[in-house]
Amino acid sequence: MFSKRIKSQLKYYLILSLLLLMPLEAFCREINQPPKNGAFYTGIYRNLFTERGYNNEEINTRLEAAWDQLFYGNDSTERIYYPVDSGMAYMFDLSNNDVRSEGMSYGLMIALQMDKKNEFDALWKWTLKYMYNYAGTWKGYFAWHCKRDGTKIHLNPASDGEEWIVTSLYMASGRWGDGEGIYNYKAWAQTILNDMIHHEYIDLATPMFDPIYKQIVFVPEGKYAGFTDPSYHLPAFYSLWSLWSKKDKELLSEYADTSRAFFRKVVHPRTGLNPDYSNFNGTYDTGFCCNDEHIDFRYDAWRTISNIAVDYAWFAVDPWQLEACDRLQTFFAKEGVKTHGSLYKVDGTPIESDHSTGLIAMNAVASLSACNSSRASIFIDEFWNTSIPSGYYRYYDGLLYFLGMLHVSGNFKIYAPKL
Repeated sequence: MFSKRIKSQLKYYLILSLLLLMPLEAFCREINQPPKNGAFYTGIYRNLFTERGYNNEEINTRLEAAWDQLFYGNDSTERIYYPVDSGMAYMFDLSNNDVRSEGMSYGLMIALQMDKKNEFDALWKWTLKYMYNYAGTWKGYFAWHCKRDGTKIHLNPASDGEEWIVTSLYMASGRWGDGEGIYNYKAWAQTILNDMIHHEYIDLATPMFDPIYKQIVFVPEGKYAGFTDPSYHLPAFYSLWSLWSKKDKELLSEYADTSRAFFRKVVHPRTGLNPDYSNFNGTYDTGFCCNDEHIDFRYDAWRTISNIAVDYAWFAVDPWQLEACDRLQTFFAKEGVKTHGSLYKVDGTPIESDHSTGLIAMNAVASLSACNSSRASIFIDEFWNTSIPSGYYRYYDGLLYFLGMLHVSGNFKIYAPKL
């Protein structure tokens, strides 16, 4: 007869052995139930707030409050969306005193997800009139930032702007249908995507995806096309493009697979953090690709975990992404969910103690694909209890807050265009 203690130990080791043999994805489903298949296949988008017990009326009120404040709030302290004459509008970065393709593209996606066609069209009209390069070295690309009157400050693009613009246009076609001219959303999405892939090498200009490494480049310009930004890697978007584009379908699918493999290389194996910029092989140093600042986990890097979590939530291709979300949340839980800083060395050494709303939002989005539900719930609650950004730095924090609210509430959805 075994003693009760021995029986208990045998039971423990049996369970442990089964867990070690069980694939990570299966184990994750046992404790938190992320979708077996992604939302792309099921049409089911998890609402993490309702899973935590918040009611739908409260959640919808939060979303509308974010819309009202960030799009139509006080001119000086709240809004980042500014309408102008001729049915146009722009998203303004007060702290840098400019209009950025990043912000315009996020604004387009937010308006699309909120079913605000008038605001979407106003942003798109301004973007196309003032930011798009119709001729010259950068033809087919958007200037990455402009003055408020539309004057281009620099003609060259920032790659993430094009990525989000293309996806927003495809989804606008799916949600609202296509119109004429600039409102033929799908045709414009295809045109821009084609230029991103096949742009001619003119002077310093290059394609937006490196043809050898099959990765998005930091900036398609000279030496800046020789490295990448991990937060620009959007495999969920590339997977959609591979289905919706008229051409380059296999290549676009390869981009998605390459980015998933890249995440495994660039994310720190202990902290789950990643640098702002890196080489295509995932390394980062102060040599060719980066300066001292951008080898750290800084403002760009906040967004990477959202890209990882959403890719798994939509397509459920790579179970490692579950591990990545857990690892990052484990790190920030140890740092203090309510008190962690915003800037770190990739090894976890703190740089700045400010508790920024944008990072709070992105860490909450990680909960979409995190296995440990009890830990993930703490990040969801912290996000729920975080105010809508206002004041001088409301642009970046506000955009990430809104995108995070859409994802965590299950309201960031795929709208497929008719093919």
